[in-house]
Amino acid sequence: MSAADPSGATAVEAPAMGLAETRELEERYLMRTYRRGAVDFVRGEGCHLYDADGKEYLDFLAGISVCSLGHSHPAVVAAVTAQAERLMHVSNLFYTEPMARLARRLSESSLGGRVFFCNSGTEANEAAIKVARKHAHGRGIEAPEIVSFEGEFHGRTYGALSATPKLARNEALGPYLPGFLAVPDNDAEALRAAVGPNTAAVLIEPIQGESGVWPTSEEALMAAREACDAVGALLIFDEIQTGIGRTGSLWAYEQTPVRPDVITSAKALGGGMPIGACITGPAAAEVLEPGDHGSTFAAGPVATSAALAVLDAVDDPTLLRSVRELGARLRSGLEALPGVAGTRGRGLMVGVALEPGIDAAAAGADLLERGLVVNAPAPGTLRLLPPLVVDESLLGFTAHGQ
Repeated sequence: MSAADPSGATAVEAPAMGLAETRELEERYLMRTYRRGAVDFVRGEGCHLYDADGKEYLDFLAGISVCSLGHSHPAVVAAVTAQAERLMHVSNLFYTEPMARLARRLSESSLGGRVFFCNSGTEANEAAIKVARKHAHGRGIEAPEIVSFEGEFHGRTYGALSATPKLARNEALGPYLPGFLAVPDNDAEALRAAVGPNTAAVLIEPIQGESGVWPTSEEALMAAREACDAVGALLIFDEIQTGIGRTGSLWAYEQTPVRPDVITSAKALGGGMPIGACITGPAAAEVLEPGDHGSTFAAGPVATSAALAVLDAVDDPTLLRSVRELGARLRSGLEALPGVAGTRGRGLMVGVALEPGIDAAAAGADLLERGLVVNAPAPGTLRLLPPLVVDESLLGFTAHGQ
């Protein structure tokens, strides 16, 4: 297959390689930062992926909650294609309509403040950390501190990694940034004790994703809100994985008794295109000023057009209700299976606790071989993040009346 460009030149697709050839190139040229499953995906459609040999897989990971509308969703593809044909990039030194429209859409659908765009979840959290520290300096705090829970994951750049106490931490990468404190998960009293005059923010996930889908308790969320209010600190919710409909509401915080001052978003926001956002409420809306932060590629018209198409599809009461209902059905069916000790999560963000003696990594590899894509974030846990548009029949439990 080939395609002609406007100059008359013809672009010819390279012949497809098999898994062995792709793996050989990976072994030779890529840094060894990932352990990859033994499959070479070449195509995706809806809730399914296809490998180089044409084998079909049911994707219940969705690119780690990125492809929440499934693969190659027609509306997202159309938005990306149309925008790429018009304009792909001009930088943030100029205006583009999709950027401005998306900022309004995100603000009005959440906290009502301002938006900083970036390219990933890590970058969104870095922006939130900057907002928190500058906000604290404005309150006269010379050495701001940020408090989080021990089991959280906020990213791999140094600010976000310093706020990630256990996961991905490697002392050979140190020293880490000062000013980050961690307390045991869901320990409301420890959180209250850690927040003090130097606290700039509490940064937490409403549901911890990378540690195995662990919801943060309402008691802990309320303690964080109260502690922040007592000292004038910001409450930041990392909604990189929980946001954009994953839990059955557009934002996970909407199902809690707490409203944060800042939320961060990425993953599902672009439907497969790289984009992130740091969204503030009024209290933090004016903190960053020209020159405080920036990004060359952020808010490009292609990525923001994709995100607008995603929000058009996801911000729909019928779809969000379906996510809640299907999530409950999925968990009920899973809990009836042998080897499953229990489930946890909300909506279509599901952690599956396996019975003692069952290795999650081995179970995940076996499921992949059988055509089901899941993830093993911890030794005894499988994580399921199916597309939000998954058909009930694909859940596999309807025959049992679940």
